[in-house]
Amino acid sequence: MASQQGGRFWLILIPGVTLLVMLASVLVSPTGCGGGSSRVALYCAQDQEFAETSLADFKKRTGVQVDPKFDTEKDKSVSLYTELIKEKDRSRCDVFWNNEPLNTIRLQRLGILDAYESPSAKPYPDRWKAPDHTWYAFAGRARVLIVNTALVKEQDRPKSLLDLTDPRWKGRVVMAKPIFGTSATQGACLFSVLGSKKAKEYYLGLKANGVQVAPGNKQVAEWVGEGRTPDGQKVVVGITDTDDTLEEIEAGHPVAMIFPDRDRPKDDKMGTLFIPNTLCILKGSPNPQGAHQLVDYLLSAEVEAQLAESASHQIPLNPEVKAKLPKVMETPATVKAMDVDFNKATDAWDEAYKFLKKEFAED
Repeated sequence: MASQQGGRFWLILIPGVTLLVMLASVLVSPTGCGGGSSRVALYCAQDQEFAETSLADFKKRTGVQVDPKFDTEKDKSVSLYTELIKEKDRSRCDVFWNNEPLNTIRLQRLGILDAYESPSAKPYPDRWKAPDHTWYAFAGRARVLIVNTALVKEQDRPKSLLDLTDPRWKGRVVMAKPIFGTSATQGACLFSVLGSKKAKEYYLGLKANGVQVAPGNKQVAEWVGEGRTPDGQKVVVGITDTDDTLEEIEAGHPVAMIFPDRDRPKDDKMGTLFIPNTLCILKGSPNPQGAHQLVDYLLSAEVEAQLAESASHQIPLNPEVKAKLPKVMETPATVKAMDVDFNKATDAWDEAYKFLKKEFAED
């Protein structure tokens, strides 16, 4: 007689009055203990249309299926950041692909990231990777001005973020809600670079000048391309990202991209803000081996070149990558980049977030 209990088989033989009990082990499934080696859970703040090609290629190369969880345009990176904190004692996520560095650094400071020294990261300059190997930066974008060329003559276009508080732009400027994604990152960076007092003066100046607030950076670009908001308010200038601006340009809409503060002196901290994507592995990752494979692949020169030549045209940070960017694109090698320390900007995050939420997100 045979019976099964608790994953073990008990074989009971009863010849007369003699009882022999034998324990037999059961072979584990072919996928191994946990069965997780063929799937990787990815939380992704990168735009879905730009990430999917790389993820599909990774599966073809390795046979490992990526299960991505994307956020929405209106709450870029923040919703995933919050979820990762909630799951810190039992992580469901293997890899977090963030679209900016500050929330990644905040996760690092909470001690919920796992260190991994990726061989693919060796060519990257030190500024693009954490000294303790808990996160890596790659594939950057810039925060730019998008201008409607049919409504603003070339000689009249703004050259600096700070120009947008001028009365001549009253009621005609739009930005994304500055508590999510790269818009929030820009706020914390400005608090770090300008100082708290001047940064607050700048944002209060935008508010007093009637700045329109869009749900996300994509809507900023679209509204400027249309020359108006959905409710008919005229907008001619917006603050957004390079990828959203390029979409409008490639769609044939009457817009131009301006890299703000590009001609500042070298000793001036202001300049165009370049923001990288970041990658990290969660402590307690369900599939650390698969997480290592995915991070190695996403940091590869091949993927940075692919992202650079895709519709997003993200700027490679690996100096070994030679990719063709659109003529209108600039890089830190061609314009003055904002002199920002992302760790110091992370220090400024709480104050900046509290202020910007009060001024632009609370009813």
